[in-house]
Amino acid sequence: MIYGAMKFSIGGSLKLAFRPWVEGLENIPERGPAILASNHLSFSDSFFLPAVLDRKVTFIAKAEYFTAPGVKGKLTAAFFKGVGQLPVDRSGARGAGEAAIKAGIQVVESGGLFGIYPEGTRSPDGRLYRGKPGGLARVALATGAPVIPVAMIDTEKIQPPGQVMPKLMRPGIRIGKPLDFSRYQGMDGDRFILRSVTDEVMYEIMKLSGQEYVDVYATAAKRQIADEAKARAEEAKARAEEAKRAQKQAAAGNENGTERSGA
Repeated sequence: MIYGAMKFSIGGSLKLAFRPWVEGLENIPERGPAILASNHLSFSDSFFLPAVLDRKVTFIAKAEYFTAPGVKGKLTAAFFKGVGQLPVDRSGARGAGEAAIKAGIQVVESGGLFGIYPEGTRSPDGRLYRGKPGGLARVALATGAPVIPVAMIDTEKIQPPGQVMPKLMRPGIRIGKPLDFSRYQGMDGDRFILRSVTDEVMYEIMKLSGQEYVDVYATAAKRQIADEAKARAEEAKARAEEAKRAQKQAAAGNENGTERSGA
């Protein structure tokens, strides 16, 4: 009931304001379990996709969104519950991954739609990054549910980092045909199979999105970008300090020259 109310209010508002276009809605089953595997360009992806579907989609979210204290914390928790987010404790990397997988399996086994971002985090530059072989593939192979590739289009342009007000423009959503990995069911302990399944899904997402593919993890790319930004900042600071020293030396030289002239 809460999900329906939130979908009507938030989803309706998003569709009215941004008018997202959609292709491939017929690939979403009217009933029964499925896994929606999407690229991840923006925080808003988890809202635009459910907004255009008739069925509920369940994503996972940080447990902190559900446990913050005070009135604001309660409102935040109610919001995330209302839009179909499941809390997962991410305090430990391995524990977080296992919790996410268990949550996904529960959603799928109950006959629901489970949404997941194989890249594991938002793209730092709009390109498509290597999928992590843990969550998506393990949920698919443990349940035998079909995997439906999804491509979010231009959602990162609506509210880029640092921009307060969102830009009113039409994002797009392309939904591909279901992929059947039931031939590998029960083989979720084989890392080569997990890698193969993940790569096949990422290839389909790439075809749908038209993104440039980068064969590294997005988390590694983010670290590299952060390191490069830090190096540039340190270099700029060093240049500024060197310029200050040069100015001081020049000023000292001018003073000495003036004194000698006066003498």
